[in-house]
Amino acid sequence: MRKAIIILAFLCCVSGLQAQVDSLQVLSFSEYISLVKQNHPVAKQANLILETGDAKLLKARGGFDPKVEVDFDQKVFKETEYYDLLNATFKIPTWYGIDLKAQFEENEGYYLNPQKTVPENGLYTAGISASLGQGLWINERMATLKQAKVYQQQARADLDLAVNAILHDAAVAYFDWLQAYKKVLLYERSLENTIVRFRGIKQSALLGDIPLIDTTEAKISVQSRALSLKEVELEYVQKKLELANYLWLGNNIPVELQDDVFPQDDLAFVIDETLDITGFDLADFQINEHPKMRSLAYKVEGLEIEKRLKANKLLPVIDVNYNFISSEPENLDSFYTQNYKAGLHFKMPLFLRKERGDLELAKLKLQDTELDLTNLRLQLQNKIKAVNTELFTLQEQNAMAEELVTNYATMLNAEERKYQVGESSIFLINSRELKLIDSQLKQIELTYKLYKAKAKLFKTIANNPDNI
Repeated sequence: MRKAIIILAFLCCVSGLQAQVDSLQVLSFSEYISLVKQNHPVAKQANLILETGDAKLLKARGGFDPKVEVDFDQKVFKETEYYDLLNATFKIPTWYGIDLKAQFEENEGYYLNPQKTVPENGLYTAGISASLGQGLWINERMATLKQAKVYQQQARADLDLAVNAILHDAAVAYFDWLQAYKKVLLYERSLENTIVRFRGIKQSALLGDIPLIDTTEAKISVQSRALSLKEVELEYVQKKLELANYLWLGNNIPVELQDDVFPQDDLAFVIDETLDITGFDLADFQINEHPKMRSLAYKVEGLEIEKRLKANKLLPVIDVNYNFISSEPENLDSFYTQNYKAGLHFKMPLFLRKERGDLELAKLKLQDTELDLTNLRLQLQNKIKAVNTELFTLQEQNAMAEELVTNYATMLNAEERKYQVGESSIFLINSRELKLIDSQLKQIELTYKLYKAKAKLFKTIANNPDNI
């Protein structure tokens, strides 16, 4: 009689739980990570890194834009035109310190400087200017453009790092939420079981099959499980709110999770696929392709450009220009070699102390960054090895914890059967059940640690998955 009552109550409880599970709305891990990557403000801010690199490249290319310059200067005093000067120039900068230039000059006036005198229809000039010392192989605009291209590549690596960081934090928040949810489910099941047991024991006690004191023992178990359930429900609400920090709509509106939305339960293979770490092999991992390594390597490349520019400053300034001049531009034959305007500018400090100091500083800065790069390579290798070892250990521990839960469940079932034939007590059943709950909590914790270790591997290798 007692056995039939307990089994009937238990079946009713299980069917009720199954109906509740079937009505859940699940926010899958892959869907959640995709939403974070697409809509989270920090993820959007990360894209600004790339846009900044593109803007810097555009700005650097502006150093080679053709330029139009017009200078007009006039002076009139007491109805006398002292001078009227017009100078229009079109200049095309080129790569190796050479500028192409075309110019029109028209000057007149009563007090015009004789060297400003030009034909009545103006004077046309076409020629080049070049740097034969400083600026021949590298100059400021060349260095700026090269560094901007390097920065653009570095920005792509920094983008991967920024997106990876926010996805890692979001994944951990999901695992926290899932862990709290599993604890809630565990204590809900435990509470339902103890209620079922209490009802069966109470009914049996009323029929006189067992002592009434057993009902007190069973009721204590119900109260204890109810108290534990309240604690984990509070933790679940907190973790759910923390998770909501990562959920946004496309128009920067935060999302609040509804009460009927729950996490995906089994993530054993989903994590690897979503975070693109399936089958990761350290032996095949190219450490130099790591975004941190690439970012720092691009920084080294930019500093090498700066060092070459500083070294170029040790050369003397030798700027030359040669221009053909003509008053009849429509007739190309009018540009004779006899009609020209040429110039030479030479400058060189005697001690070069500033230039030598700048070069030495550039070398030291480059050396310091190269040492950082060497150190970073070793750190990343060791971190990845450590995470791999942690994953292997946690996988073994999870297998052991699963077996332990199975064995404790078997012991509890056996103890309940012994109680049904009068060979055990409620105290022993509660002890067995507490052991089972502890083992299940340990399993939940180890699963959580395994998931976090997978997220740590994702962060360590700095993936930015394209599949989400």
